[in-house]
Amino acid sequence: MKSKHINKYVIIRADRAGVFAGTLKSKDGSEVKLTNARRIYYWSGSASLSQLAREGVKNPIECKFAMPLDEITILGVIEIIPVTSLAEKNINAVPVWKK
Repeated sequence: MKSKHINKYVIIRADRAGVFAGTLKSKDGSEVKLTNARRIYYWSGSASLSQLAREGVKNPIECKFAMPLDEITILGVIEIIPVTSLAEKNINAVPVWKK
């Protein structure tokens, strides 16, 4: 069954890989491919992933969002959350966290 979220910006939560935001390219069972994907290591100013997907974050400077990847395959996906256009802009505006 094709996911209704294909080609849409989503937040995914994986069983062991954590949380990512990006455009859903494909889904096969619990395996997804995201493009323009960022690992969401830590967020501030949002109580949950649900709020993050609807509103974004209130404290972007305190967040730890990794640099975007052109494409990533993630196994063990247990949740796919559609993201509003407001939250997508907010997520993409968070500075890249790196060492």
